[in-house]
Amino acid sequence: MRLGGPVFADHDTPGEWIDALDDLGYGAAYCPVDPDADPETVRAYREAAAEADVEIAEVGAWGVNPVSPDPDEREDAVASCARHLELADAVGANCAVNVAGSRGDSWAGPHPENFDADTFDLVVESVREIIDAADPDSASYTLEAMPTTVPDSVDSYCRLLDAVDRDAFAVHFDPVNLVASPRRYADTAGLIDEFVDELGERIQCVHLKDVAMGGEPLVHLSEVPPGEGNLDYRALLRALDDLDDDLPVMLEHLDGPEAYERAADHVRSVADEVGVSV
Repeated sequence: MRLGGPVFADHDTPGEWIDALDDLGYGAAYCPVDPDADPETVRAYREAAAEADVEIAEVGAWGVNPVSPDPDEREDAVASCARHLELADAVGANCAVNVAGSRGDSWAGPHPENFDADTFDLVVESVREIIDAADPDSASYTLEAMPTTVPDSVDSYCRLLDAVDRDAFAVHFDPVNLVASPRRYADTAGLIDEFVDELGERIQCVHLKDVAMGGEPLVHLSEVPPGEGNLDYRALLRALDDLDDDLPVMLEHLDGPEAYERAADHVRSVADEVGVSV
């Protein structure tokens, strides 16, 4: 596995970006450019990453809703995701990633229709449109699992893969987003093993965070930094160790460089404990 996360140090050139990653001990990185970057800049970052043996994990296509009930918003979102997939292909990233979208006002929020059969079909249509428009050579398009939209389970991800039926549609693994009930919270190792057993060969990127459940009678689950929740990191790192040695595992959603340093230390400590390399 290759550990990565955001870079906070200022950098104006690919060389400075590589130096910042090296200072953090990261072997993987989030894409350092956006779709508006000129081709020469994109190429320079791709070449710098390859020369330094850094895996560019993902291009985030966040904030747009490919299944919006507003046709114009949906069209713009599909086009935006296609541009991000084109960038992923050009910069040498493993994948572009977004959530499937929502039938409500929020691009990633809950809505009663999110799990309807018609919405499932619309997700399939949108993913096909994105992949067909970008026509990538090597990068994949992936959906981050969410508790409020499909895919929200191993089964729904498998159903989507079969329905989309595109070689460039692959898997993004965020185990915390799948912990959406006390039953799953009680057995995160089982959830991890099931996901990796079923989908491991198609996983392009993994997000690392953690989850904690409150003590109230009604369920409240909170995202917390790695090591401060109930996610079984030993099971996670053991399961991922059976996959591609270059698989990016990416820290996210933390408050500043010090929090990322603590999280990286936790992941490396658990990796040492279970005898795997990150």
